[in-house]
Amino acid sequence: MAFYLFLWTDEIVTHLEEHGVSQEEFEHVVCNPVSKGYSRSSGLPAVWGYTSDGRYILAVFEELEDGSILPVTAFEVPEPK
Repeated sequence: MAFYLFLWTDEIVTHLEEHGVSQEEFEHVVCNPVSKGYSRSSGLPAVWGYTSDGRYILAVFEELEDGSILPVTAFEVPEPK
């Protein structure tokens, strides 16, 4: 399991809540991804994984020079076949 410093803003917390994803779920998926890649729309790093309640989500973020994580978005996606 990886450990990161997450930089949360009120705006991103609200944005994630609007998509049904909590800060804890976002952090869990980033630290325990099933798959890694890049967002097709932004080109930013992205990870896919399961929340503690079994939902499969995509989490997009910026990794800053100091290694900290700036969350961008997250939302539930279909599981891969």
